Amino acid sequence: MKIGFIGLGNMGNPMATNLAKAGHDVTGFDMADVAVEGVTLVGSGAEAAADAEVVITMLPNGKILRAVADEIIPAMQPGAVWIDCSTVDVDSARAVADQAQNAGVLAVDAPVSGGIGGAAAGTLTFMAGGSEEAFAKAAPLFDIMGQKAVHCGKSGAGQAAKICNNMILGVTMIATCEAFALADKLGLDRQKMFDVVSTSSGYSWTMNAYCPAPGVGPQSPADNDYKPGFAAELMLKDLRLSQQAAESSNADTPLGQTATALYEQFVEAEDGLGKDFSAMLPRFEKRGRS
Repeated sequence: MKIGFIGLGNMGNPMATNLAKAGHDVTGFDMADVAVEGVTLVGSGAEAAADAEVVITMLPNGKILRAVADEIIPAMQPGAVWIDCSTVDVDSARAVADQAQNAGVLAVDAPVSGGIGGAAAGTLTFMAGGSEEAFAKAAPLFDIMGQKAVHCGKSGAGQAAKICNNMILGVTMIATCEAFALADKLGLDRQKMFDVVSTSSGYSWTMNAYCPAPGVGPQSPADNDYKPGFAAELMLKDLRLSQQAAESSNADTPLGQTATALYEQFVEAEDGLGKDFSAMLPRFEKRGRS
Protein backbone atom coordinates (compact mmCIF):
# COMPACT_ATOMS: atom_id res chain seq x y z
CA MET A 1 0.00 0.00 0.00
CA LYS A 2 1.21 3.52 -0.79
CA ILE A 3 1.21 5.60 2.40
CA GLY A 4 2.02 9.26 2.99
CA PHE A 5 3.19 10.07 6.52
CA ILE A 6 3.37 13.69 7.69
CA GLY A 7 4.94 14.49 11.06
CA LEU A 8 7.98 12.33 11.72
CA GLY A 9 8.92 13.35 15.24
CA ASN A 10 9.34 11.19 18.34
CA MET A 11 6.07 9.36 17.71
CA GLY A 12 5.66 9.55 13.94
CA ASN A 13 9.17 8.35 13.17
CA PRO A 14 8.86 4.86 14.71
CA MET A 15 5.27 4.51 13.51
CA ALA A 16 6.34 5.18 9.92
CA THR A 17 9.30 2.83 10.34
CA ASN A 18 7.02 0.00 11.44
CA LEU A 19 4.80 0.52 8.39
CA ALA A 20 7.82 0.40 6.09
CA LYS A 21 9.13 -2.73 7.80
CA ALA A 22 5.74 -4.35 7.18
CA GLY A 23 6.29 -3.88 3.44
CA HIS A 24 4.32 -0.72 2.74
CA ASP A 25 5.60 2.00 0.41
CA VAL A 26 5.91 4.97 2.78
CA THR A 27 6.64 8.54 1.67
CA GLY A 28 7.22 11.02 4.48
CA PHE A 29 7.49 14.72 5.23
CA ASP A 30 8.50 16.68 8.31
CA MET A 31 9.43 20.31 8.81
CA ALA A 32 12.63 19.20 10.58
CA ASP A 33 15.54 17.43 8.96
CA VAL A 34 14.89 13.80 9.88
CA ALA A 35 15.91 10.34 8.76
CA VAL A 36 13.41 7.48 8.91
CA GLU A 37 14.34 3.90 8.18
CA GLY A 38 12.67 2.62 5.02
CA VAL A 39 10.81 5.90 4.33
CA THR A 40 11.31 8.08 1.24
CA LEU A 41 11.38 11.73 2.30
CA VAL A 42 9.90 14.50 0.16
CA GLY A 43 9.74 18.29 0.34
CA SER A 44 6.12 18.97 1.30
CA GLY A 45 3.00 17.50 2.84
CA ALA A 46 1.17 17.75 -0.47
CA GLU A 47 3.91 15.74 -2.17
CA ALA A 48 3.70 13.05 0.50
CA ALA A 49 -0.09 12.91 0.11
CA ALA A 50 -0.20 12.82 -3.69
CA ASP A 51 -1.35 9.44 -5.05
CA ALA A 52 -1.29 7.91 -1.56
CA GLU A 53 -4.00 5.41 -0.69
CA VAL A 54 -3.65 6.41 2.97
CA VAL A 55 -2.22 9.55 4.54
CA ILE A 56 -1.25 9.52 8.22
CA THR A 57 -0.53 12.67 10.21
CA MET A 58 1.03 13.12 13.65
CA LEU A 59 0.98 16.84 14.45
CA PRO A 60 1.40 19.09 17.51
CA ASN A 61 -1.93 20.95 17.71
CA GLY A 62 -5.22 21.83 16.07
CA LYS A 63 -3.95 24.99 14.38
CA ILE A 64 -1.25 23.07 12.55
CA LEU A 65 -3.70 20.27 11.76
CA ARG A 66 -6.04 22.73 10.06
CA ALA A 67 -3.18 24.21 8.04
CA VAL A 68 -2.01 20.75 6.95
CA ALA A 69 -5.58 19.84 6.00
CA ASP A 70 -5.69 22.83 3.65
CA GLU A 71 -2.49 21.58 2.03
CA ILE A 72 -3.04 17.85 1.72
CA ILE A 73 -6.76 17.37 1.09
CA PRO A 74 -6.61 18.98 -2.39
CA ALA A 75 -3.68 16.66 -3.20
CA MET A 76 -5.48 13.49 -2.12
CA GLN A 77 -7.50 11.27 -4.43
CA PRO A 78 -11.24 10.73 -3.77
CA GLY A 79 -11.66 7.53 -1.79
CA ALA A 80 -8.27 7.85 -0.08
CA VAL A 81 -8.15 7.59 3.71
CA TRP A 82 -6.70 10.22 6.03
CA ILE A 83 -5.76 8.95 9.51
CA ASP A 84 -4.89 11.75 11.90
CA CYS A 85 -3.06 10.43 14.96
CA SER A 86 -2.48 13.85 16.53
CA THR A 87 -3.99 14.78 19.88
CA VAL A 88 -5.95 17.98 19.22
CA ASP A 89 -9.16 19.71 20.22
CA VAL A 90 -12.41 18.01 19.22
CA ASP A 91 -13.59 21.02 17.21
CA SER A 92 -10.51 20.92 14.96
CA ALA A 93 -10.87 17.18 14.45
CA ARG A 94 -14.48 17.57 13.37
CA ALA A 95 -13.73 20.56 11.15
CA VAL A 96 -11.02 18.81 9.13
CA ALA A 97 -13.13 15.64 8.90
CA ASP A 98 -15.95 17.69 7.33
CA GLN A 99 -13.42 19.28 4.98
CA ALA A 100 -12.17 15.84 3.95
CA GLN A 101 -15.67 14.47 3.46
CA ASN A 102 -16.55 17.37 1.16
CA ALA A 103 -13.55 16.39 -1.00
CA GLY A 104 -14.51 12.71 -1.07
CA VAL A 105 -11.73 11.70 1.34
CA LEU A 106 -12.42 9.29 4.21
CA ALA A 107 -11.21 10.67 7.54
CA VAL A 108 -10.37 9.00 10.85
CA ASP A 109 -9.26 10.87 13.95
CA ALA A 110 -7.15 8.34 15.82
CA PRO A 111 -5.07 9.71 18.71
CA VAL A 112 -2.88 7.17 20.46
CA SER A 113 -1.92 5.97 23.90
CA GLY A 114 1.33 4.21 24.66
CA GLY A 115 4.01 6.86 24.27
CA ILE A 116 7.32 6.66 22.47
CA GLY A 117 7.97 3.12 23.72
CA GLY A 118 4.64 1.92 22.37
CA ALA A 119 5.27 3.62 19.03
CA ALA A 120 8.63 1.87 18.69
CA ALA A 121 7.31 -1.51 19.80
CA GLY A 122 4.14 -1.30 17.72
CA THR A 123 1.94 -1.64 20.82
CA LEU A 124 -0.03 1.61 20.69
CA THR A 125 -3.74 1.85 21.43
CA PHE A 126 -5.75 3.85 18.88
CA MET A 127 -8.97 5.66 19.79
CA ALA A 128 -10.73 6.22 16.48
CA GLY A 129 -13.56 8.42 15.30
CA GLY A 130 -15.10 8.37 11.83
CA SER A 131 -17.34 6.27 9.62
CA GLU A 132 -17.41 2.48 9.73
CA GLU A 133 -16.00 2.44 6.19
CA ALA A 134 -13.07 4.68 7.10
CA PHE A 135 -12.28 2.70 10.24
CA ALA A 136 -12.37 -0.61 8.35
CA LYS A 137 -9.85 0.69 5.81
CA ALA A 138 -7.57 2.02 8.56
CA ALA A 139 -7.76 -1.08 10.76
CA PRO A 140 -5.00 -3.13 9.05
CA LEU A 141 -2.55 -0.26 9.60
CA PHE A 142 -3.61 0.06 13.23
CA ASP A 143 -2.72 -3.62 13.60
CA ILE A 144 0.84 -2.88 12.42
CA MET A 145 1.39 0.23 14.52
CA GLY A 146 -0.45 -0.92 17.63
CA GLN A 147 -2.00 -3.70 19.63
CA LYS A 148 -5.53 -2.34 19.95
CA ALA A 149 -7.87 0.00 18.09
CA VAL A 150 -11.30 1.01 19.35
CA HIS A 151 -13.87 2.60 17.04
CA CYS A 152 -15.34 5.16 19.43
CA GLY A 153 -17.97 6.67 17.12
CA LYS A 154 -18.33 9.44 14.58
CA SER A 155 -15.70 12.05 13.75
CA GLY A 156 -14.24 13.63 16.88
CA ALA A 157 -15.05 10.66 19.10
CA GLY A 158 -11.46 9.46 19.09
CA GLN A 159 -10.24 12.83 20.34
CA ALA A 160 -13.01 12.88 22.96
CA ALA A 161 -11.91 9.47 24.25
CA LYS A 162 -8.24 10.50 24.39
CA ILE A 163 -9.01 13.75 26.21
CA CYS A 164 -11.22 12.04 28.80
CA ASN A 165 -8.70 9.23 29.32
CA ASN A 166 -5.83 11.64 29.87
CA MET A 167 -7.82 13.82 32.23
CA ILE A 168 -8.23 10.70 34.39
CA LEU A 169 -4.51 9.97 33.99
CA GLY A 170 -3.48 13.45 35.11
CA VAL A 171 -5.81 13.43 38.11
CA THR A 172 -4.78 9.95 39.26
CA MET A 173 -1.06 10.68 38.91
CA ILE A 174 -1.44 13.70 41.16
CA ALA A 175 -3.39 11.63 43.70
CA THR A 176 -0.76 8.86 43.59
CA CYS A 177 2.08 11.33 44.12
CA GLU A 178 0.23 13.08 46.95
CA ALA A 179 -0.35 9.73 48.65
CA PHE A 180 3.32 8.73 48.48
CA ALA A 181 4.38 12.12 49.84
CA LEU A 182 1.89 11.76 52.69
CA ALA A 183 3.07 8.19 53.38
CA ASP A 184 6.63 9.49 53.62
CA LYS A 185 5.67 12.07 56.22
CA LEU A 186 3.77 9.42 58.18
CA GLY A 187 6.82 7.15 58.21
CA LEU A 188 5.30 4.48 55.96
CA ASP A 189 7.79 2.55 53.84
CA ARG A 190 7.18 3.14 50.13
CA GLN A 191 7.38 -0.53 49.22
CA LYS A 192 4.84 -1.42 51.91
CA MET A 193 2.64 1.40 50.62
CA PHE A 194 2.85 -0.07 47.12
CA ASP A 195 2.22 -3.61 48.33
CA VAL A 196 -1.01 -2.52 50.01
CA VAL A 197 -2.38 -0.02 47.51
CA SER A 198 -1.53 -2.02 44.38
CA THR A 199 -3.77 -4.84 45.58
CA SER A 200 -6.44 -2.75 47.31
CA SER A 201 -9.07 -0.17 46.42
CA GLY A 202 -6.40 2.44 45.60
CA TYR A 203 -5.29 0.34 42.63
CA SER A 204 -4.69 2.42 39.51
CA TRP A 205 -2.54 2.41 36.38
CA THR A 206 -0.41 5.22 37.79
CA MET A 207 0.33 3.13 40.89
CA ASN A 208 0.59 -0.37 39.43
CA ALA A 209 2.12 0.16 35.98
CA TYR A 210 3.81 3.59 36.16
CA CYS A 211 4.67 4.05 39.81
CA PRO A 212 6.15 7.51 40.47
CA ALA A 213 8.34 6.26 43.33
CA PRO A 214 11.85 5.13 42.28
CA GLY A 215 12.63 1.50 43.01
CA VAL A 216 9.02 0.57 43.64
CA GLY A 217 6.86 -1.50 41.30
CA PRO A 218 7.68 -2.15 37.63
CA GLN A 219 10.41 -0.05 36.05
CA SER A 220 9.18 3.43 35.12
CA PRO A 221 10.63 6.88 34.34
CA ALA A 222 11.01 7.38 38.10
CA ASP A 223 13.84 4.85 37.90
CA ASN A 224 15.58 6.93 35.23
CA ASP A 225 15.70 10.27 37.04
CA TYR A 226 12.25 11.11 35.64
CA LYS A 227 13.43 11.36 32.06
CA PRO A 228 10.15 11.57 30.17
CA GLY A 229 8.22 8.64 28.91
CA PHE A 230 5.30 11.08 28.84
CA ALA A 231 6.50 14.62 29.43
CA ALA A 232 4.79 16.88 31.95
CA GLU A 233 4.27 19.54 29.26
CA LEU A 234 2.39 16.99 27.12
CA MET A 235 0.17 16.13 30.07
CA LEU A 236 -0.48 19.85 30.47
CA LYS A 237 -1.42 20.09 26.80
CA ASP A 238 -3.93 17.24 27.15
CA LEU A 239 -5.39 18.61 30.37
CA ARG A 240 -5.88 21.98 28.71
CA LEU A 241 -7.67 20.24 25.85
CA SER A 242 -9.92 18.52 28.38
CA GLN A 243 -10.85 21.84 29.94
CA GLN A 244 -11.42 23.45 26.55
CA ALA A 245 -13.80 20.59 25.74
CA ALA A 246 -15.46 20.88 29.16
CA GLU A 247 -16.06 24.57 28.62
CA SER A 248 -17.49 24.11 25.13
CA SER A 249 -19.81 21.32 26.33
CA ASN A 250 -20.74 22.94 29.67
CA ALA A 251 -19.31 20.04 31.70
CA ASP A 252 -18.34 20.44 35.37
CA THR A 253 -14.80 19.04 35.83
CA PRO A 254 -13.40 20.43 39.10
CA LEU A 255 -10.68 17.78 39.47
CA GLY A 256 -9.69 18.27 35.84
CA GLN A 257 -9.44 22.01 36.47
CA THR A 258 -7.31 21.49 39.56
CA ALA A 259 -5.01 19.03 37.78
CA THR A 260 -4.58 21.50 34.93
CA ALA A 261 -3.66 24.29 37.34
CA LEU A 262 -1.13 22.08 39.15
CA TYR A 263 0.59 20.97 35.95
CA GLU A 264 0.63 24.59 34.73
CA GLN A 265 2.44 25.59 37.91
CA PHE A 266 4.79 22.59 37.69
CA VAL A 267 5.73 23.14 34.03
CA GLU A 268 5.65 26.92 33.74
CA ALA A 269 6.69 28.19 37.18
CA GLU A 270 8.69 25.34 38.68
CA ASP A 271 11.11 22.74 37.25
CA GLY A 272 8.74 20.36 35.52
CA LEU A 273 9.52 21.27 31.91
CA GLY A 274 11.32 18.37 30.25
CA LYS A 275 10.56 15.92 33.05
CA ASP A 276 8.16 13.02 33.12
CA PHE A 277 4.68 13.82 34.36
CA SER A 278 5.29 11.49 37.32
CA ALA A 279 7.96 13.91 38.61
CA MET A 280 5.10 15.45 40.55
CA LEU A 281 6.23 13.13 43.38
CA PRO A 282 9.52 14.93 44.20
CA ARG A 283 7.58 18.17 43.85
CA PHE A 284 5.17 17.13 46.62
CA GLU A 285 8.01 15.68 48.72
CA LYS A 286 9.53 19.15 49.00
CA ARG A 287 6.31 20.89 49.97
CA GLY A 288 4.43 21.26 53.23
CA ARG A 289 0.81 22.14 53.80
CA SER A 290 0.23 25.81 52.95
